Parts: sequence; structure tokens; C-alpha cells
Amino acid sequence: MFFVLLIGLAQHLTPHHRVHWHYILQRIYYIPVAGAGLLLGWRAGLVTAILAGICFAVMGSGVPGSSDPLDRMLESLIFLLVGILTGALSDRERERRRELEEAKTRLEEVHLELKHNFESMKRADRLSAIGHLSAGLAHEIRNPLASIEGAVAIVKHEPENATRRGEFLDIIQIECRRLNNLLTHFLDFARPRKPDLGLTDLGAILESVSSLASHAVRDDRTRIRIEMPPDFPLVECDREQMKQVLLNLVLNSVQSMPKGGEVVMSAARENDAVVIRVKDQGAGIPAEHVDHVFDPFFTLKETGTGLGLPVAHGIVTQHGGELQVESTGPRGTVFAVTLPWRQQTSS
Repeated sequence: MFFVLLIGLAQHLTPHHRVHWHYILQRIYYIPVAGAGLLLGWRAGLVTAILAGICFAVMGSGVPGSSDPLDRMLESLIFLLVGILTGALSDRERERRRELEEAKTRLEEVHLELKHNFESMKRADRLSAIGHLSAGLAHEIRNPLASIEGAVAIVKHEPENATRRGEFLDIIQIECRRLNNLLTHFLDFARPRKPDLGLTDLGAILESVSSLASHAVRDDRTRIRIEMPPDFPLVECDREQMKQVLLNLVLNSVQSMPKGGEVVMSAARENDAVVIRVKDQGAGIPAEHVDHVFDPFFTLKETGTGLGLPVAHGIVTQHGGELQVESTGPRGTVFAVTLPWRQQTSS
């Protein structure tokens, strides 16, 4: 309003014969009218427009070319329209800004709530995992301990029967090895060693796994074959850990084919990754069990610990890769190990 009065004073002091200056000052009235509407809303714009119209009508009287009352009235109406429209648009924008601020505040509150719920779920999930691991470990330990206890009781009951004593001492030894193997696998799962990365000949790893598995199987009905392109580039990984992963997969495949068959280990480069597949001709994994094959202590084998695949999964994950059941069915199962060609920490 102060600027409107200032413009009116300037118009009053300007001689009537300086028509162009009066025309300029009349146009300047729009600036405070529009400014009031933008900054303070339509009500302030309306009040400022009325004041501008009054000043224009009073101060502009007697100026040549602007003495027509109808012209001054139309000019005043335009002041009113400018003040109301700019104010209304400004109010609308402020309302939208306020709504956005409220939406932002609500989103931040929802985000905090989701974060809190997520942390609670993580804690519950950890507790559930600890309970599951504890129950599985207790179950796996209880069976060999029961066998050892029974064997010791029989040996004590029949101390002079050398044949029976030797038989049950063998049972004790077998079950102790089983317990040691179980605890070794469990420690590998619970505290996996950090990979010792280096450029590795993948073909040499596959040949070594094939040789070790063949010696372990010693069954003419079972064949292990390698499919790999010639001159395959070196892959950055931990040689021993990858050998452990692949040997576990191959032995699982062999054990899934009691009547024999062929296990194929293949390697191929796919984009920036190398994919190693282990395919067998076994009966496959039932569909309802596929989602649980990497769960600790889950096994479909009578003598399995249920930790081999979880340990392998953890090793591959530490390499920044993935271990997946790619397909399964009556014609066999395919496990796929996907590794980055070069680790991100590499220079």
C-alpha cells in the first residue's frame, strides 16, 4: 500500500502536460497490486487494487487523455482483476505447497515407522534363525550321541565279548567322526572365511573337482564330464573355496543318481559374469523343497548334515555372486554358480 501511495504522490506532482509520464505511472500501479496478491493473497491484492484505483482516479483527473470517467473505471476494474487473480493463484500455490509439506511430513513418519518395523523384523528374524539353528544342531548332535551312549552301554555290559566290543567301538568311532564333520560344517557356516581372491584357472578347478569326485565315487556307472570353451580367461576367486563349492555340488549330484548317470560341469561367460553349472540326471528336487535347499540343516539325504549347501551358498555370496537352483525335474537338477568376472575391489 505504501508503494501505491508513493506512486499516487508521484503522479500528483507530475505536471499534467507530461502525459507520457502519467501513462508510465498508471502502468506502474500494477506492480504493487500484483505484488500484494502474490505475497499476501487475494484479499491483500483486492485491498491494494481498490487503493490503486482510488489513487489513479483522483490523481489522474485533469490529465489530458485520462479524464474520461469510464476509462478510469475500466482501469480500476482491471486493477481489481489483477489483484484478485494473482492473489488467488498465489493462495492456490501456497495451499499446494502446504499440502506437499504435510505429505512430506507424513511420508517421513511412515518411513520412520517402516524402518522401526523393519529393524524389529530383523531382530525377530535373527532370533528365529538362532532358534532354528540351535534346534537343528541339537537334533543332529543328539542322534550320534545316542548311538555312542548305546554302544558304550553294550560294551560295558559285555566286556569279554571281543567281537561285539570291536563292532561297537567302530560305531563310536564313526559317530565321533560324524560329530566332528558336523561341527566343522557348522563353523564354516557360522564363521565363513574371507575369500583369498586371485586370478584363477577355472578349468584347473573343474578338472580337480572331477578327479576328486571320481575317486570318491568309484562307480563305473557314473560319469563326470566338463564342458568349457578353450582358452577360457582367468577368473578372480578363491581357488580352494570354489573347489569346495563345486565338489559339494558334484557329490550331491552323484548321490542323487544311485543307479548311475552323467554329471556335467559347464562354464560360460555371460555379460560381466561367469556362470558355472552342475547338471545331473537324478530324480530332481521336489518342488515343495526347492525354496529350502539352502536352509541350514535341511536335507533329503539320510546321512546328510544339511549344511553343505548353506556353506556353499555363503561362500558364493561372499564372492559377490549367487548360487541358485536353476531347474529341477525328473530329468535332473541344475545348480548355477554366478560369479563376477572381476571383483569390485580390483584395481
